[in-house]
Amino acid sequence: MESEHHVNPWLTAIAVMFGTFMVVLDTTVVNVSLPQIAGSLGATIDEATWALTSYLVANAVILPLTGWLATVFGRKRLLILSVAGFTIASFLCGVAPSLPVLILFRILQGATGAVMQPLSQAVLLEAFEPQDRGKAMGFWGLGVVAAPILGPVLGGWLTDNYSWRWVFYINIPVGVAAVVMTRLFVFDPSYLKRRSMVVDYLGIGLLAIGISTLQVALDKGQQEDWFDSTFIVSMLVVAVLSLVAFVWRELTTEHPVVDLRVFRDRTYAIGVAITAVLGFVLYGSLVLLPVMLQTLMGYPPLQAGIAMAPRGMGSFIAMPIVGILTQRFDGRKLVGFGLILGAYTNFWLSWLNPSAGYWDFFWPQFLQGFALGLLFVPLTTITMAPIPKETMGNATSLFNLMRNQAGGIGIAFVTTMLARRRAYHTAVLTTHVSSYGGNGAGQLEAIRNAFIARGADAVSATQRAYAAVSGMIARQAATLSFIDLFWLLAMFFIAMVPLLFFMRRPQHAEVAMVGE
Repeated sequence: MESEHHVNPWLTAIAVMFGTFMVVLDTTVVNVSLPQIAGSLGATIDEATWALTSYLVANAVILPLTGWLATVFGRKRLLILSVAGFTIASFLCGVAPSLPVLILFRILQGATGAVMQPLSQAVLLEAFEPQDRGKAMGFWGLGVVAAPILGPVLGGWLTDNYSWRWVFYINIPVGVAAVVMTRLFVFDPSYLKRRSMVVDYLGIGLLAIGISTLQVALDKGQQEDWFDSTFIVSMLVVAVLSLVAFVWRELTTEHPVVDLRVFRDRTYAIGVAITAVLGFVLYGSLVLLPVMLQTLMGYPPLQAGIAMAPRGMGSFIAMPIVGILTQRFDGRKLVGFGLILGAYTNFWLSWLNPSAGYWDFFWPQFLQGFALGLLFVPLTTITMAPIPKETMGNATSLFNLMRNQAGGIGIAFVTTMLARRRAYHTAVLTTHVSSYGGNGAGQLEAIRNAFIARGADAVSATQRAYAAVSGMIARQAATLSFIDLFWLLAMFFIAMVPLLFFMRRPQHAEVAMVGE
């Protein structure tokens, strides 16, 4: 018997969902409050971004240790400690009197919240029968996909109407509810036992150094101009050396803190690779679209957040539907359709121009949200199908780590490429504008004459004409850079489709036997 406790699995699902939603929400909810945080605590915006970086670093370091920590403390106890710690850290962040204190409590928040995502996923995959896992992942995916999208909207509303401190206080009632429900409806399976008293301190140290330096480099790279910065180069060198040493250590030691041998399973390894690309595109586009709405369309931050809502609506509708469809169709076909639909929506966004209205953004975003639902649920189910229950915690922690780290890389890639492509297009467009002939000269003269007609003298009219043309070039260069990146994100999705042919179709009968 796995457990003497028989609980309705949907009660278990709701219990773990509270904490997961809260943690994922906090990865983005603080973003729009940074100016207020900086002003309130007497810091610059750049300094205040460490409130984001510190959370992500702590989260990334602890995340892959989840499976090992669950065997040390017990899954239920670890969940309760995690939720309680996160709730207390949220309160402390809310009352922080200075930026260094806020950063300290954000580290605590990131560390305590890290284990919730993989633990809740492992609990759900075990609570439901194999044939019902699609429904469970559909429910779980609602929080994981919808929370990053709702974060900026909720953060903007709380900051505008109350204070940035309420961005943290809002977690307290959710955290209390999560602790109570976890206490009542989550139980440790009988097979979850600590396998060794040996602690791989070297592995933990290498992991902590490698992940933290990589996360800092990704978060600060564009700001510091990447390889022109000694600091960023040093961070990346340390990250690569530490992570290579970590992989070697975990593959050769008798008692690894993170069991990387799980990647020997072809289906799991491919599933994690596709999940990484999903995280890369999802988080990259979550940065790209609001920037486009604010810089090209003139949307204020809160309105830009609201304009992102259709993606959440699409995911919200898709998740439960896809959860049912996974019982009737080969999950690989659903993932393939999701990848193609996701690629199409990015192509659609690349066709838009600065004159596009709200509804021009609504439908591609809605369909993109639906595509993410098609991807997330069956991909998780297929990837985890061959994993024995005894190692589920380890597998889900690596699954989530790869998606989150790829998301960080996606954000860094998008922000860097946006700046580089804008500079490139500006240089190209500028070569076509000359006051000595061609279409550019004619347009420049027409703008100059328009200013003269409004009463400006010849010298002022010429200066204003050049400024106007410069603004037009900058706007067109920005538009072209967004087109390039949406097109590129679409190609990442298409490149993943062939990998589906190498994944095994999960057989519910076989899955049910695993780990028994």
